[in-house]
Amino acid sequence: MVVYLTQALGRNVLQFLERAGGTFILLAQIIFESRTAWRDRRIIIEQMHAVGVMSLPLVSVTSLFTGAVSAWQAAYQFEGMVSLTYLGGATAIAIFMELGPVLTALVLAGRVGASIAAELGTMKVTEQIDALECLAISPARYLAMPRFWGVTIMLPILTVYANIIALFGAYVVAYTLLEVSGTMFFDSVQTFFELRNVLGGLTKSVAFGATISLVGCYVGFQTHGGAEGVGRSTIDAFVLSAILILINDYILALLIF
Repeated sequence: MVVYLTQALGRNVLQFLERAGGTFILLAQIIFESRTAWRDRRIIIEQMHAVGVMSLPLVSVTSLFTGAVSAWQAAYQFEGMVSLTYLGGATAIAIFMELGPVLTALVLAGRVGASIAAELGTMKVTEQIDALECLAISPARYLAMPRFWGVTIMLPILTVYANIIALFGAYVVAYTLLEVSGTMFFDSVQTFFELRNVLGGLTKSVAFGATISLVGCYVGFQTHGGAEGVGRSTIDAFVLSAILILINDYILALLIF
């Protein structure tokens, strides 16, 4: 029994190291191929459109209700202890530092990261990637690099948009349900506003975007086993991205704040 558990642990450790090494190798290839980014700008812009514009409805709904529930929960915690004049500032800090970047990244991990893995996985099992290599076209340049930069560029922009929508949702709840005037709410936001909180959240979103795209591309390139393998890759891409987003959030929070 002990021998079996040791062997299983050893296999898992080796598999983890193999995946980590392969991911860093892919990142190095993407950075190397980025020298052609200006020449391939049309493909990158197409990916930015697919990531950013097509994600706006989902990000809007998620952010609106995130801000609304944040204001309501903050008011519940403040009851009897803290004046509601601080509601706007407290809600804004939570949104800018954590809720906006993290929830937007998780939304994109499900919508974009899984989509990248499924798309590239389908190309892998149908030998389209092999065909590109036969034509001397680098898959890292043609497939991975545009997706990497598309997600990495657009996630901070989506995060800014999500912050605004979430703050609006918090204001609506504060004004309509908690009888906090707009002047009181936004004066509190202005009082406690610090640029480093916003920049810290945007720094996180850049790291999250790179993580989502890199994991999606790597998992897609490693797909095998036909349609069943594509399904596994889609799930793996989302799960790994979500876990790494939360781990990166903790590490970056310690470093930035």
